[in-house]
Amino acid sequence: MTRPSWDQYYMGIAGAVAERSNCLRRKVGALVVVEKSIISTGYNGSPMGVTNCSDGGCPRCASDAEPGTGYDTCICVHAEQNAFLLAARNGNSTDGGTLYTTLRPCFGCTKEAIQAGIREIVYAESAAYEDELEQVYQRLVAESQIFFRHLR
Repeated sequence: MTRPSWDQYYMGIAGAVAERSNCLRRKVGALVVVEKSIISTGYNGSPMGVTNCSDGGCPRCASDAEPGTGYDTCICVHAEQNAFLLAARNGNSTDGGTLYTTLRPCFGCTKEAIQAGIREIVYAESAAYEDELEQVYQRLVAESQIFFRHLR
């Protein structure tokens, strides 16, 4: 019998969590693991109590905005943010945890992961920024000493 590695196991769950996303543009799933226990999951989509993107709730998702534009009208909460916020809402500490996510976290979610005490981020799909912002992103990662791994 072949068992998946811990990384494969957690990333598989992150992929399943992404399927709950109601975003019309991209489905992303994330989970926070502390000492091999999943303490929180999150997927991208509209805030609780707000009309789902798939039902027309997000003006950006409903528009023909080009990728990388129109974020000023996006109401969606990122998968990583949802994982952190739901952990807090349920009284679960993320300090020292690992974030598994189906997409490399954006600049904002990386800052939030650092603030949440996440020590490692494991991601499946890579997405780089333009040169200048990518340099700032990499400096943030280096200075915070958060460990990033691209799971291929």
